[in-house]
Amino acid sequence: MTPPISPIQPISRPPLEGKTVVLCVTGSIAAYKAADVASKLVQLGAIVEVIMTKSAAQFVGKSTFEALTHRPVTTGLWEAQSELSIDHVALALRADCVLIAPATANTIAKLALGITDDPITATYLATEAPVIIAPAMDADMFASPSTQRNVTTLQNDGVVIAGPSEGRLASGLVGKGRLVETAELVGLVRQAIGKHGDYAGRNVIVSAGGTKQPIDPVRYISNRSTGKMGYAIAEAARDRGANVTLVTAANLPNPAGVKVVKTSTVEAMRDAIVPASSDADLLIMAAAISDFTPANVADHKIKKQGEGSMTIDLDKVEDFMPLSQGKNLVKVAFAAETNDLESNAQAKAAPKGAAFVVANNVSEPGSGFGTDTNKVTFVDADGNTDPQPLMDKLDVGHAILDRALPLLTKR
Repeated sequence: MTPPISPIQPISRPPLEGKTVVLCVTGSIAAYKAADVASKLVQLGAIVEVIMTKSAAQFVGKSTFEALTHRPVTTGLWEAQSELSIDHVALALRADCVLIAPATANTIAKLALGITDDPITATYLATEAPVIIAPAMDADMFASPSTQRNVTTLQNDGVVIAGPSEGRLASGLVGKGRLVETAELVGLVRQAIGKHGDYAGRNVIVSAGGTKQPIDPVRYISNRSTGKMGYAIAEAARDRGANVTLVTAANLPNPAGVKVVKTSTVEAMRDAIVPASSDADLLIMAAAISDFTPANVADHKIKKQGEGSMTIDLDKVEDFMPLSQGKNLVKVAFAAETNDLESNAQAKAAPKGAAFVVANNVSEPGSGFGTDTNKVTFVDADGNTDPQPLMDKLDVGHAILDRALPLLTKR
């Protein structure tokens, strides 16, 4: 009896594998959210070292963080089992990034003034790694002149201040003082660690999502693209140091550290991408641009009348990718196909002015719309092909950037 064929496992490289993140937790009610941050960082491959103030330990026990990180937690300068009992700067020197979340007004004040009386302030003062501080406190405390002066001082020292965001606070008031969401903090950590990567200083534009061409005020023609592929490319470029602009028609959370331009129609996407491309190094058109648009758009909702059918006349949409020009612009196109993958992709390369086309068969398992994986083939105008294995979309993004990088260097 022939054994069943095992499904192909996608290739996945954790984006923070082997990187050390020192997570500093201070005495805010939002300290419980830091546990989720620690968990997400570990899932991305990071080695997470947690330092807590004694006040923070009143909100969340150190055993919670030890269980999540599989590392000892430091709460004082003179703990017998802590590296800091011998060398106050041990973690500071080993860190690839220091994240202080949540940060109270008291801790922010001490950091701004250079006061060093606990393991968090000692680590901050000694580290040369990038530092991200995420304030969390009552709105009036954050808005006070002294806190604002301290925040400005830290920003002038090169610290990234994440938030705070607006919303309901523990006091019951509504205002600016909430700890920003985990996804944003993790994204900022990834950006900080990759700041000097191989795309540092490069301007990258990525399009994402399926455009929507209106029929009337309540209906439109679109496609099944979710935008996941474009967002993954944008995150991969950010993680490698690029200045990323994401022009999107998708309804997904904004990636941290990425400039996001929301669009809907082909015309809006064109008006955002074409001018921006003049200063860009790389344009990756992952969006599913509509091929057709209604010839006439009704001013009011079209009503059903009688038993007859309705006919919509469609016009072809002009391809604006050839209009995107820059002195050193490298362009990458996408081709979502259901048949004749390589020949259809090759036919798109030259007319679009693309260095290569990223082609995928959306009818294949794991390679269709809305999946977290993709299986692509790189095709150029000469018909040269480079098939890739099934990968997480983030890894597909890195593969695209790997292929484009030598072309940027040549130009």
